[in-house]
Amino acid sequence: MTDDALDAVLTRVRDRVTPDAEERARLDEAVDRLTDATERAVADRPVEADVVHVGSTARGTWLPGDRDIDLFVRFPSDLPREELERHGLAIGHRVLPDGREEYAEHPYVTGEFDGFVVDLVPCFRVERASDVRSAVDRTPFHTRYLDARLDAALAADVRLAKRFLSAVGVYGSDLRTRGFSGYLVELLTLEHGGFRPLIEAAADWHPPIRFDPAGHGDPRSEGFDDPLVVIDPTDPGRNVAAVLSTTNLARFQHYARDLLTDPRDAAFDFASPTPLSTTDVRTEIDRRGTIPVAVRFDAPDLVADQLYPQLERSRRGVADALDRRGFDSLRSVAFADTSAVLFVELAVAERPRIERHEGPPVSAREHATAFHEKYADTDCYGPFIDGGRYVVERERTFTTPQKFLESDALFDVALGADIKRALATDYTVLVGDETAHLADEFGAELARYVSPRP
Repeated sequence: MTDDALDAVLTRVRDRVTPDAEERARLDEAVDRLTDATERAVADRPVEADVVHVGSTARGTWLPGDRDIDLFVRFPSDLPREELERHGLAIGHRVLPDGREEYAEHPYVTGEFDGFVVDLVPCFRVERASDVRSAVDRTPFHTRYLDARLDAALAADVRLAKRFLSAVGVYGSDLRTRGFSGYLVELLTLEHGGFRPLIEAAADWHPPIRFDPAGHGDPRSEGFDDPLVVIDPTDPGRNVAAVLSTTNLARFQHYARDLLTDPRDAAFDFASPTPLSTTDVRTEIDRRGTIPVAVRFDAPDLVADQLYPQLERSRRGVADALDRRGFDSLRSVAFADTSAVLFVELAVAERPRIERHEGPPVSAREHATAFHEKYADTDCYGPFIDGGRYVVERERTFTTPQKFLESDALFDVALGADIKRALATDYTVLVGDETAHLADEFGAELARYVSPRP
């Protein structure tokens, strides 16, 4: 790699990810009109509040085509929470009459305004971010902190970083992605003085990595054990990178090194896989010679941040249960759309009718005697002694993964609460070639599965 080659790539991409004057003017006009409409709606309520534009469009770090505007309505900190919710929703529906209610820590209204997607969020106006009554109360402090420190050049490099992280699939702090939030990207770019020094540093990171941008040195932050720790400059008791997974941190490091080694514009482009057909899936199953199994059910009606942690818990629970029964899981994944799927690829299709079960050493008199008495009059082989232990060969409960997955034993697995309720209503088990039918709904996800990349 030459410095000139990477600099040339970054210059070209920086131009691509900078909104043009016309787009910026449309955004500014929409924000002005939206703010005016919100202030008029506030004036009609029997409570004091002010209106603050926050997020990437407020800080100039938004990407072309980003149509999101975040407007916060700040209420007095001593206002009862139910009053904040009542006034906040009334103002939101007044400004966005066709909007709908969403729920984070408390409800807010989201809708369209002048072609932009708007989140109109009520929060408390507190003196310090550490005094927050709800998580969203911090957001205006984030905007204030960065406004004072991000100049045009750094904002441009934030956009570069966001585009790069999006292209490699690790941008977003939702619990499905578990990647880098916009605020985290802004802090890391600011901390390193630009995008290039950030990826040069990241290429050599040895987790855990720790940054304290405001130099708080607060003892509360010593307990963080995340792979990346970035102490919130506005609230020293919070790690901005807490959601980021170890996998996605490693993925960022891999692609940082890749870009440094091979500078190219394409590193900033999205690569969407071609969805697999049912025939494609069957071909892959035959080529791999494994035994895929899937538990398919109606996806619970939950927001993504509630659904995906439960899917992940359930996926791990099912894969671990199949491992313990000797079916040797190779890899597993969870999908969700209209339906949800717990997909596990296995190395073993069928186990013998009997299994070996070792007891305690004969020398452990009390436990050994109890083991011997438990199995002495059963139909199993033994008990006999092998290597100083009692051993029996007993009938295996489940000889195939399908028998286990279709049994009530599935409900003894560590499942998410809503997943368990959905499975109790109805579910289908697919084995081998039958899993090819998943391609009708999850062709793209299966394409990613059979062609994994860092």
